[in-house]
Amino acid sequence: MQPEPPPAFSEPWQARAFALAILASRQGCFTWSEWTHALGRELQAMRDADAQSADARYFDCWLSALQSLLASKSVIDLGELRKRRDAWEEAHHHTPHGHPVSLPAP
Repeated sequence: MQPEPPPAFSEPWQARAFALAILASRQGCFTWSEWTHALGRELQAMRDADAQSADARYFDCWLSALQSLLASKSVIDLGELRKRRDAWEEAHHHTPHGHPVSLPAP
């Protein structure tokens, strides 16, 4: 019997970031070539900084590349993104362990 391969994503947010990048590219927010260049820049910066585990860093780079590409294409506003991230962190810190974090609609 073959051992089961490890999951492609170790956290649900990683799968969501992956899906968002593909969807944004398919909807014309950026080309796949632009995506691969943005991700490559983030991965190079990560290699230069060397911090956490490789898996966590890879998807941190994925998310950073997605955010920077969408912001440079004016698909998202970085100020609004920061406000949503701050709201999520606040909600996360005030949510009891084991309960889902919920945010009010923007």
